[in-house]
Amino acid sequence: MSNTSPAPAPAPSSASALYIYAITGSDHPLRLDGLRAVGGGSGALRVVTGGPLACVVSPAPPELRPKRRDLAAHQEVQERLMADGAVLPMRFGMLAPDDAAVMAALDGKRAEYVHRLGELHATAEFNLKAARSQDDLLREVLTESDDARRLNERTRDGGGTYADRVALGELVARQLDARRGRLADQVVGRLSEMARGKVVASPAGEDFLNASFLVERGRAEEFSRAARQLAQGYGAGYDFRLRGPLPPYSFVA
Repeated sequence: MSNTSPAPAPAPSSASALYIYAITGSDHPLRLDGLRAVGGGSGALRVVTGGPLACVVSPAPPELRPKRRDLAAHQEVQERLMADGAVLPMRFGMLAPDDAAVMAALDGKRAEYVHRLGELHATAEFNLKAARSQDDLLREVLTESDDARRLNERTRDGGGTYADRVALGELVARQLDARRGRLADQVVGRLSEMARGKVVASPAGEDFLNASFLVERGRAEEFSRAARQLAQGYGAGYDFRLRGPLPPYSFVA
């Protein structure tokens, strides 16, 4: 099986090519009735079984692109599976040439997949992103850093030397990175106590945090409540976005 990114994927090389949704235990209820397949079509979902493992698949569409309806279909299949038991969710775009390739993949990593399903039993992923305006952070740097304030005053209205302007830019960039890092560490540290695991990814844009937490399903509401209270404590100058419960994408290699 080969995992592609959400970019357009090449067309399958044969009519037997398969789209892969998730791996579960073969004893999973596998309730697939009524679910749409990626590429359209009801009743197209089926299961390939290999010993203690099962893989949910459907015929691969001739052109695999991250259209909204296909992303939604992919997510709906995984949420249904997750509601009934442990699941190793595949990201959008996983393909296999045929049933034989799927069975070989299941057999080749049987022990690893079975172990990971056990670890993920009764868990879900929560993803938390957080941002703070760069303008707010910059004002904080210029208020609290004597060196930054002196350089800013020296270079104001075109004054100072080229070296002064470079020094100011480098100092501010370091200070912004350090402050974002401290904020991220604070948030992750406070929420990690309620999670079985965490994965911290590189944030984008003005975000200072992009972290995923593996949470026991029985503590999902407690975790959500703690995240909301934490966000409120940081005040109006921050933007916290919590998503979950989700299939544990970040905790499946």
